[in-house]
Amino acid sequence: MSYLALYRKFRPQTFDEVRGQDAIVTTLKNQIIQNRIGHAYLFCGTRGTGKTTLAKIMARAVNCEHPVNGNPCGECETCKAIANGTSLNMIEMDAASNRGIEKIRELINEVDYRPVSGKYKVYIIDEAHNLTNEAFNALLKTIEEPPEHVIFILATTEAHQIIPTIMSRCQRYDFRRIPLETIAGRMRELTDKENVSATDEALRYVAKAADGSMRDGLSLLDQCIAFYPKEELTLDKVLVALGAVKTDIYSRVFNDVIAQNVTAVIRDLEEVVVAGTEINRFVADFTWYLRNLMIIKSSDAPEKILDVTSESFAEMRQDSEKAELQTIMRYIRILSELTGALKTTTQARVLTEMTLIKLCTPQMDRKPDALLDRIRSIEKKLEDGAFVVANTSSEGNNTPSTPQEKKIELPTAIPADIQQIADEWSSMTDNAEALVKGFMIKVKCSMDATKPNVLILACPSKMTYEGLKDPERAKVLQGILNERVRKEVTYELVLDENGSKYDSIPNSKKPNMEIEDSDDDFPKEDF
Repeated sequence: MSYLALYRKFRPQTFDEVRGQDAIVTTLKNQIIQNRIGHAYLFCGTRGTGKTTLAKIMARAVNCEHPVNGNPCGECETCKAIANGTSLNMIEMDAASNRGIEKIRELINEVDYRPVSGKYKVYIIDEAHNLTNEAFNALLKTIEEPPEHVIFILATTEAHQIIPTIMSRCQRYDFRRIPLETIAGRMRELTDKENVSATDEALRYVAKAADGSMRDGLSLLDQCIAFYPKEELTLDKVLVALGAVKTDIYSRVFNDVIAQNVTAVIRDLEEVVVAGTEINRFVADFTWYLRNLMIIKSSDAPEKILDVTSESFAEMRQDSEKAELQTIMRYIRILSELTGALKTTTQARVLTEMTLIKLCTPQMDRKPDALLDRIRSIEKKLEDGAFVVANTSSEGNNTPSTPQEKKIELPTAIPADIQQIADEWSSMTDNAEALVKGFMIKVKCSMDATKPNVLILACPSKMTYEGLKDPERAKVLQGILNERVRKEVTYELVLDENGSKYDSIPNSKKPNMEIEDSDDDFPKEDF
């Protein structure tokens, strides 16, 4: 007899042998025991989780002559015929290659014929989502009210593509991904039966690579056994057989990215490529490694969540302390975008190198998490003394200091300058900043004979007086005065509520015109 793959050789023959779908198995067994069998079932879930296997076990169980606690006995003629594929009571149809309405019409014409032996004719339609809408509609009435001797089991990986009218007429069962421990445990059973020696670490890695699919896991195990026949399977051998890399490479890449060492990161990728690892697998595994670091940073008990050895956990905890949680999450976001892009590109290596450089240089990324990363980098450089503060002391220190910009000293304004300000006060007010413009409109320019070089700004109300005394407004006003005459203007604020204490400076260019003051016209929004 020719060699059978592990997943075919050890396909479960009873409900009790199925792993990872306990709730579904219990429900189906109870239906058979209590004789409450439905007429249509919809098995949904990812590949390799037991949909077709359970459908075939169901077909044997409902027709078994001597069922044992809901399980097929496997000894009667009906069980043997269905297991060998020679029974007419189980009709399996692949909807991927028989998706049209003509095939469904043939099926409908056959359902009226009673089974040759046993109680039920079981129709298993695999990959049912591939049926056309016309085929679904043709099947609709038959699924809704089939003959009492007919059971339909539809299996699909794309439940959302099944039309609602079909779905509502079926009992739906969602098959979940099989846990890593369950897959690894099943592999240990099979390796013992096959007399294959394998370490627990190697089997756990294969189970992890299966991504919740028992069939994928057994296929990968078969591949590893064929690669190293009659040898013990270790983690290093499994990595070579599956084209993966040692887990320490992910720690090295992470540390090089944190150090923003572009040269080292590109060299790491070169090592991965030379080792024969698919870039897609490397990106996926590195993303998973960062996911583990994220769990360590954010969880109170990460050791209960992560499925790694104690040595690997200790190393990952050290790595997690080297970066902020937001930084790690930014890396995961960028790598997730890369994973999608790799599906359509023909330059996987170039695209991956660009992404790794982007990880090393957050200034290339304009998104908020990248900006926060840049701020943290600057803060770290400040803490490490990367920026040296220049010595500003002028006496008792011979150490040369960095030249600093000296403040330009302006000459003191004279009475002629004060007169110029008075003449141009209106244009100065028009061009002033909004912070002081409303106050400048109200004041009156004046001079004191005892202080000819001082500009007197008479304020008609306490509101104006207090407003211009504000430090920020005073600074702006001083800048406006100095800028007008290119000299240091000294001014004095005085409160002249009656408007009689100080006279306006006569305008040398036009007749003097005073501005009436009224608190009602005051721009209160400037406060």
